[in-house]
Amino acid sequence: MALAFDEYGRPFIIIKEQEQKTRLRGIDAQKANISAGKSVARILRTSLGPKGMDKMLQSPDGEVTITNDGATILEQMDVDNQIAKLMVELSRSQDYEIGDGTTGVVVMAGALLEQAERLLERGIHPIRVAEGYEMASRIAVEHLERIANKFEFSSTNVEPLVQTCMTTLSSKIVNRCKRSLAEIAVNAVLAVADLDRKDVNLELIKVEGKVGGKLEDTELIKGIIVDKDMSHPQMPKHIEDAKIAILTCPFEPPKPKTKHKVDIDTVEKFQNLRGQEQKYFDDMVQKCKDVGATLVICQWGFDDEANHLLMHRNLPAVRWVGGVELELIAIATGGRIVPRFQELTPEKLGKAGLVREKSFGTTKDRMIYIEHCANSRAVTIFIRGGNKMMIEETKRSIHDALCVARNLIRNNSIVYGGGAAEISCSLAVEAAADRHPGVEQYAIRAFAEALDSIPMALAENSGLQPIETLSAVKSQQIKENNTCCGIDCNDVGTNDMREQNVFETLIGKQQQILLATQVVKMILKIDDVISPSEY
Repeated sequence: MALAFDEYGRPFIIIKEQEQKTRLRGIDAQKANISAGKSVARILRTSLGPKGMDKMLQSPDGEVTITNDGATILEQMDVDNQIAKLMVELSRSQDYEIGDGTTGVVVMAGALLEQAERLLERGIHPIRVAEGYEMASRIAVEHLERIANKFEFSSTNVEPLVQTCMTTLSSKIVNRCKRSLAEIAVNAVLAVADLDRKDVNLELIKVEGKVGGKLEDTELIKGIIVDKDMSHPQMPKHIEDAKIAILTCPFEPPKPKTKHKVDIDTVEKFQNLRGQEQKYFDDMVQKCKDVGATLVICQWGFDDEANHLLMHRNLPAVRWVGGVELELIAIATGGRIVPRFQELTPEKLGKAGLVREKSFGTTKDRMIYIEHCANSRAVTIFIRGGNKMMIEETKRSIHDALCVARNLIRNNSIVYGGGAAEISCSLAVEAAADRHPGVEQYAIRAFAEALDSIPMALAENSGLQPIETLSAVKSQQIKENNTCCGIDCNDVGTNDMREQNVFETLIGKQQQILLATQVVKMILKIDDVISPSEY
């Protein structure tokens, strides 16, 4: 292949350094790609569902993560194979778009690849398989539309939202507190949601964590928490009806940009210089007092002298507050961020009903709570837990729940979980296969079988007999014509997911099927892999 001869019989090279490159072609390339995709899916398969196992990952610098969130596992796994990287991106795009269902989408793609391998062994062309999958995914998505239920909720009746968030949280470590965490997530989303425009800005919800306490102490604060304390220990710790000046300028005398030095040779000159500096500080503090501020929040630090003056003038202050937090405080209190002291006016002050400093346990850890704000559209979820890993995992779980609540506000259609939607789609796709002449019908049937892999994995992870359980549920769906029958993972005694209150968002499920099909089509179309030499 590397050598070809021109008309005079002289050899010339087509591919550079051919002997150092490894090359896979045709069916071998497809099989290698499929096995790479399947092995990634196999890792995540055991993490699916409420009884799914967790994975423990150690980063190169020794940091340990314990999680069963598909996207996080794949992000941290540091995958080398190109096809496996496609699977990582698949779960990441599900995470960005929907926020939930990151494990399911990879398991689904792995099952589709497994079925495709069997079809390729029978000699069916990969393009025909890909086309069959595309048809089948369209049938499945349309069928989901048909079996979906509309969920009516209002700002007074939030129970439907809470139930759906509980389904998401039930597969996480935090499932013993899923009721309270789901309520926190729903209340946080409703606090920042614009129900008329059906829009939610999740950036207004800040998730903070602090080691200590127990998971049940997690709370929703209608305001902002800043992980700082008052700049002077003798400043008041409790300010009611606070008027907040939000500054990005330091409490320091101005420094010239040029290099300079001041020669001081007499005591009078030194006294003079010190007096001038003090006047600067005096003016700054006075400006804040004049506009009526009762609390100063500053992005920079201040001298001990400024600190001392602020304390004497009864003006509590917080220093070194980050830019993102400043913006959130400004949104919550309705204030403006002021870059220069000259621009301070009473209209630019933020208002908060209560600002308090709270200390935790026996440590010296303190945090400042800014509550009862003028504009309560910025909220904070404050997580407590026994260790850092628990708090990080709870943050990820809360993020999933927030995304689910947001998706429901955008589109309030739901399908039933526990594998019910997949089994129903599988039956619909199976029935539709007979209407398609030609080779595609094999691929459509294979797609129906692949859809069964999710309920099968759920049953397996719950310690049930996978094939028996799946076929029992399938026959029940056909007999009763009931699309709500799923796998009873929690041993409640009923297969009806309506009674178990297991719901998933419609757009999440549709996205899973579409994304998995796209990636599998892409993998099937690769028939030649040229990889560079290993050094």
